[in-house]
This record gives sequence, C-alpha cells and structure tokens, in this order.
Amino acid sequence: MPSAIAQSADNIVYLDDLELDKIEVGWRAATRNKTLEGTPLTLNGKKYERGICGHAKLIALVKLSGKALAFDAVIGLDDAMAGRKFGGTAIIDIAVDGQTVYADTSRPGGVAKPVHLDLGGKQNLVLTVSALNANTNHTHFDWADAKFRMVDSTSKPIIYVREAEAPYILTPVAGPKPRINGAKVFGVRPGSPFLFKVAATGLKPLRYEATGLPAGLTLDPTTGQITGRLNTRGDYRVQIMVSNTKGKTTRELLIKCGDQIALTPPMGWNSWNCWGLSVNAEKVRATAEAMVSKGLIDHGWTYVNIDDAWQGKRGGKDMALQANANFPDMKALCDDIHAKGLKAGIYSTPWVTSYGNHIGGSTDKLDGSRYNAEASAGRRIGVYPFHQQDAKQWAAWGFDYLKYDWAPLDVPHAEAMRDALVATGRDFVYSLSNSAEIDKAAEWKRVSNVWRTTGDIIDTWGSVSEIGFSQDRWSKFAGPGTWNDPDMLVVGKLGWGANLHPTRITPDEQYSHITLWSLLSAPLLLGCDLTQLDDFTLNLLTNDEVLDVNQDPLGKQATKVYDKDNIQVWVKALDNGSQAVGVFNLSYVVKDVSLPLAALGLSEKIQVRDLWRQKDRGTSVNTLNLTKIPVHGCYMLGVSAAK
Repeated sequence: MPSAIAQSADNIVYLDDLELDKIEVGWRAATRNKTLEGTPLTLNGKKYERGICGHAKLIALVKLSGKALAFDAVIGLDDAMAGRKFGGTAIIDIAVDGQTVYADTSRPGGVAKPVHLDLGGKQNLVLTVSALNANTNHTHFDWADAKFRMVDSTSKPIIYVREAEAPYILTPVAGPKPRINGAKVFGVRPGSPFLFKVAATGLKPLRYEATGLPAGLTLDPTTGQITGRLNTRGDYRVQIMVSNTKGKTTRELLIKCGDQIALTPPMGWNSWNCWGLSVNAEKVRATAEAMVSKGLIDHGWTYVNIDDAWQGKRGGKDMALQANANFPDMKALCDDIHAKGLKAGIYSTPWVTSYGNHIGGSTDKLDGSRYNAEASAGRRIGVYPFHQQDAKQWAAWGFDYLKYDWAPLDVPHAEAMRDALVATGRDFVYSLSNSAEIDKAAEWKRVSNVWRTTGDIIDTWGSVSEIGFSQDRWSKFAGPGTWNDPDMLVVGKLGWGANLHPTRITPDEQYSHITLWSLLSAPLLLGCDLTQLDDFTLNLLTNDEVLDVNQDPLGKQATKVYDKDNIQVWVKALDNGSQAVGVFNLSYVVKDVSLPLAALGLSEKIQVRDLWRQKDRGTSVNTLNLTKIPVHGCYMLGVSAAK
C-alpha cells in the first residue's frame, strides 16, 4: 500500500513549486494547481488544491542529487477528459536512475491511482506521460497532490533541461563516381503529364541515358528529366545509365502505367512548419532553388508544397478559388518548379474557412463569396461545394499534390475530392489531413494516397516519440500508392511563421526521427528553411542507404518486434529479401544491449550493415550486440541471412 507523506513536515516540496517551464510537453506548458482549461484539478470527482496538469506527452526530468527520500502523488486523466471524442489512454512511465520503477495506463473515466516511491540515495527521476494513440493535444493528465519528502528543509529537487548536444555527422560524403538514387518504381495514370527526375550523385556534369523507354516519353541527357505522356497501360522496365568522367552506373526503373500513383512515399517539403501563414511565392521559389543547389534533388527529394495562406477570392467563369497577392502567378510558379525537375503541391479544405482563416472549399452562398465570420465558426462544411472547380484550377496551374485538411475527416468529402482530382486528367498525390480514425483506415486507403494518422507534430522529443512510436497499429494499411502519414519532419530551422529557430530535438533524436520515419514508409516532408540548411542537417537528409529503406519498392511498413527496458526494435521487410532494423533507446541513459535474434524474428546468423555509417559490421550469431546507444538515439541496420 502507498504511504502518504505528512503535509505538515517542513521538508516537503510540492511538484507545483518547481520550475514547470522546464517540463517538456507536447503542446501548451503544464499548469500549476489547475487544469489546462483553468478549472480545478479533479480526479474521480475529488478536487485537489495542488498539483500539475499537462498534455501528453509530458516529460519532467528531476535532479534529486541523493537528497530526496520519497515521492507521492495521485495520478490519472483529469475528469474533464471523460466523453471527449479525441481523448485517449495515457501511458505512465516513472524511471529512477535509468530504470523504470512504475509503469501503468490511465483510461478516460478510469480510477486515479496513488503512487509512492522510495527515493533514498537516488540521483535522478523521470516522470513521463504519453498518449497511446498520439492524441497529444487531447490527453490531459494530472499529477495531483504531488510532493517530495527531502532529507532536510534546505534541499529541493530541480527540474532541468538536458544540455544541448553538438551535432555529429555519421554519413560519408557521396563520392565522385556516379550513383543512381531515389525511387526504383514510378506510377502514372494513362494520358497524364509525366515528370520523373532521375536522382543521381557524382562529379558534375552527369550524363543520363535510357534503354527501353516507352513511346511517348523522352529523357533529357543533361538534366535527367523524363517527360511526356504514356497512353498505354502496362509495366515498362527501363534501364537508366548515368555517367561522368569517373565512370558510369546503371539501374532499372520500373514505370507502371495504371490506376495507382505514389508507389513510394512522397519526399519533399511543405511550407507550414517554417513559414506558416507568411508563405509567399518568393519563399517557395527560394525553396525550390535550394532543393536543387543543396543537392537534395540528387537524393530523390521532389515535392515543393504550399500549405495554408495562398488563398485569395473566388473568380473566373467557374468561380474557382484564386491566389492572393502573395502569389501573383501560380502557373508561372509551377512552371518554374517543374523546369527544375521538381513537383508542386497546394493546400485546401472542404470547410468554409481553413485553419488559418482563409477561404475554403465550400460556402453558404451560391456565388462562392466568403463566409464572413470568425475562423472557428467557419470551420464547418458549407452548403455549396466547389471541389470540382478548384481541382480544375489547380490542374490548369500545374500542381501535382494536394493536402486536404479538416477534422474530423469523413469519407464522402474525401472521396468527392479524389474524384474531382482524377477527373482533371492530371496526377495529384492526394493527402488527407488530419487525425484520421483507424477504424476507417480501409476507406482512407481506398480514396487517398496519404492520410495523417495524428495531429500536428512539433519539434520536441515528446511529440516526435509520441507520434512515431505509436504507428505500429497502422502498419497493415501501408503499401505502394497508400501511405500512413505521422506528419512532417521537424529537423533544420523551423518557426511556424514566427522567428526561425534550430529544431529543439537533439542530434541523437534527429537520427531516431529520420530512422523511424524511413522504417515506417512514411512520407518524408521537410518543414524547415532549406535556404539555411547546415552541414549536419544536409548530411542527415542525404544518406541514400537510409532513404532507400523509405523508398523500397515493396512498400512494407516496419512493425515493432521488441519493447523492453526502454529499448524498442522495429523491423521492415525489403524488396530484395533482406530487412531493415531500427534499435531505439527511449531511456535517459546510454545503453548497451544484447538482443536475441530469435526474439526479433531474424535468422540465427545474419550479416549486418550500419546504414547511417554505411559500414559493414560483420556477422552476428544468435544475438545482436550493440554498445553505447545514446539517450533517445538509435542504430539503423541492414540485415540479411549469412551464407
């Protein structure tokens, strides 16, 4: 039975008396002695005068320095969560000096639980609450009446923030000999405009050639761009050759002309996490130029996507939505992007107004005029839809990707826009956002190419880990042409329209972020300012062995095969019969591990390659031994059965 700490003792320190601004949370800062809504902390009908409340994921790092004797609290989801559509189960983990000492779950409407920890002589305490289904902004958790008993009245725990780590580069720079990168398979619908850029590295200039290219397509030998139209359905196996003064290389490209596109996860950039509502044509052009000049295009990065805030007024003969003054010539912008071998994306919503309070895809007036109200009132679907008119306009401008954003997602409106896009005769990668419900996953797979499995990500380990490590339940729905989307990458300089800042996740966490998203076969969409890419971030984004895992033609999503002592292992089957393995350290201490191969579903004798370092590690028999896995860091390995 838990033992209570006497509140009258002068050596008591309450959790709410500590520096709460140093607690890492998924969204808003943790609140002191009240809920996030400003109401009393309430668990199972009982109100508590003291404690803290925070969104999941919440991480509090507490330095004890051997001065704490005990910790007590009553914990659980606040009563205000009962009945909320998006409220979810919380997972609680409490670690002392690197070892989990308490683990439990808390469900909406469940019973709050008292927790007592003996802390005599201990140095560090980590309090973690995560949301089972990544509903980070809807899972409000209370640490009620939480307090420490210290050895004396002068001692006090300290909530601290980890010291910043220096970036370190693992991936060797691409050599001078040519190497073909990017997708090995490409889908197009019959009659649609065709654009595929052969991604290749090596000493410039490079020369591109192809044999077996079907009628209707041509390859530019100096740019590597394949353009034209394919009118006949079928599979076309094309041999691509790239050469320079240092040598030549060949690789097969499978072109599939049929009903399915996006046969590998989209790779590119989206404006939101960087520019927010301040996006304009100049910033988009600069991004496209940087994608080429920084060499990202040579590794398969393709899409340049405009998010919310491009919308102006409806006009023209069809009353389609036109661009605002920040985008004076959308067709010219798309033409410029295409000329570089890149593709362009755009944003809309079936609501009357978007999240950013711009005109949406429906209205209450037949003439298409704007619904004149506050943004929150306009976040609903209007009487008159304009999806067909808007899709025709986007196709005329030359867009290749649509992010369609509203919540809750519904199948009829998702399907209506899908049909409107297909009717244009132009291929659009069709992405649904946000917070798709898993019980309708088969429908999202039927009507779209990409669907967001979560709310918005932010650049904290709490957000990245909460979202990334909750994707296992979606794995069976991923495959060529249809991808689960755990949201954009939060590396580089970000700002959401405000002052840009370097990502708040550490270098180790960034390696885990890219590793996990690659294993998940997730869309890889950058959200940073590409014009300010530093050497570390550029290196992080240009490891072709890592990107090959994401772009693997088999299209399998990794599944979690091991979860013990804050070590998780995810395994992804690859097209060539080998497997990609991610070993992640979710703890706050550096770890050495010895993992039985049988427990990972691997052969008893395997050849192992370190994909980040691009080095062979030799043969492992019966166990996989890895040393010094950093805090929140990982190993990413390619494994195959040893002969």
